[in-house]
Amino acid sequence: MNRYLVLYLATLFVLVPLDFLFLGIVARDFFNSQVGDMLGELKLLPAVLFYLLYVAGVLIFVSGSPTATWQTTLLFGALFGFFCYATFDLTSLALLKHWSWPAAVVDVSWGTAVTAVASTAGLLIADWLVPKI
Repeated sequence: MNRYLVLYLATLFVLVPLDFLFLGIVARDFFNSQVGDMLGELKLLPAVLFYLLYVAGVLIFVSGSPTATWQTTLLFGALFGFFCYATFDLTSLALLKHWSWPAAVVDVSWGTAVTAVASTAGLLIADWLVPKI
């Protein structure tokens, strides 16, 4: 089986449920209180495209290298998540009337953590199922 396909799917299958759990249950009331007037119904196509592209970025920049270890993946996954989520949140603060600093801090922290966890778990699962040669 193709190692990159396993790595991609494992990372995706860790990231998506964690993100839905956090955004849909754990932090839903917080985000509603901070930016609820901006929130609408979930649009499935953009959400799917985000996750597919984001995980591709994780593989390209974090975990896809043959020399990737769980330690480097944890570190670079956290950094990738931090920079990606900070880009979104700081742009939102600059442009959107009702985006808040607390929402940005929570979202960037979450993006940092979930990307570190998902990329590392994806690597460990891939190493287990399709060991490096």
